[in-house]
Amino acid sequence: MSMRTMDAAPVIGLAGLGRLMEAGNDISVLGPQLEARVAQDPSDAGAMLDIATLCFLTQNPDNVPFALHYQSQALKLQQVYRLASPANPVLRLLVVMAPGDNTSNTPVDCLLEHSSVEVSFVYTVPGQALPPALPLHDVVFVAVGESNANHVLLQALAALRSRTDRPIINAPEHIVRTLRDDAAERLGSIPGVLMPPTVRVARSTLQAVGRRGASLGDVPGIDTFPVIVRPVDSQGGKELAKVDGPDELAAYLTNVSAIEFFVSPFVDYRSADGQFRKCRVALVDASPFAVHMGISDHWMIHYVNAGMSQSVGKRRDEQAFFETFDGDFAVRHAASLQAIHERLGLDYVTLDCADAPDGRLLVFEVDNAALVHDLDDPALYPYKRPAMQRIFDAFTGMLASRAGAST
Repeated sequence: MSMRTMDAAPVIGLAGLGRLMEAGNDISVLGPQLEARVAQDPSDAGAMLDIATLCFLTQNPDNVPFALHYQSQALKLQQVYRLASPANPVLRLLVVMAPGDNTSNTPVDCLLEHSSVEVSFVYTVPGQALPPALPLHDVVFVAVGESNANHVLLQALAALRSRTDRPIINAPEHIVRTLRDDAAERLGSIPGVLMPPTVRVARSTLQAVGRRGASLGDVPGIDTFPVIVRPVDSQGGKELAKVDGPDELAAYLTNVSAIEFFVSPFVDYRSADGQFRKCRVALVDASPFAVHMGISDHWMIHYVNAGMSQSVGKRRDEQAFFETFDGDFAVRHAASLQAIHERLGLDYVTLDCADAPDGRLLVFEVDNAALVHDLDDPALYPYKRPAMQRIFDAFTGMLASRAGAST
């Protein structure tokens, strides 16, 4: 099957913009520069897409409508984009993307920031077919993350195999297995794994529990409080809460307008010192790698707000996690991690997880679109760069292996 080349709009991308911001070029500098490009050339779809990515990077909710507008305008003009090409590319990667913020797709350019891989992006857009001509490529990586918005897109991508004779990494029919309730059902029965059931519950049912017109036990798989509640399409901990009883549930619902929620039992995973430790682990071609470990006295840990940069002690613990990972965590949970890989069928995926009090692997979430990067300050985190490079090397190696096996 021949694969024709086509024009692609150049973009700086997530990693490139992150580096510019790291160097002191914040949105007040980069934003006007990109907007000036659009003013000069209203067809500059690459600048529009970079404006959207930059706005998402600020993590300011006020910037989201602005970002989505620019992204929508860009995708009306162009579905195909490219990063600056390395001098001597070793292979050509085509990344399939979906519209949305920076949590909607695997941040592939962060994984390949220092590689010799030529990267093109093609966006799959609701109600619109993929372009008739795809960029030349040696291998395809589906970066689209599972969500309500992306579910239909992932189903439509089943036709991708008719568009290319090259290997497809992270097949869309496997990505759908990462949906919270499906993943909990699929992985929860693995020996050595603790992944509590996650149940979809209508707002009306939770309202009835909140006003004591129904029992939490009426929700299949959920017996008693405390529980974790979040809207079905929530990402990054948005509107996620631990609820200890009916009154707290009723109060939660007055502040959250979603019509459907995921509910799961709360597991107290505190360590002996009273701190919660949540790890991110990447499975690259079935091999596990440490991504980070957030430490907090609060159960809901997001690495960016766990206070890691303010605590030498926390960073010392995280460094020990990295240094002992291959001989400790990865060994203790080897069978569980292998079984997770087999049941998901994904070539690349991340787990947010912890050591459960009983020694099992406590899995909070599996995600093909979670952020794995090398943008942290090396002065504060000198142990991270070598660890991240191992992941990047493994990812590049996987791409090369797939591409080479098909030639």
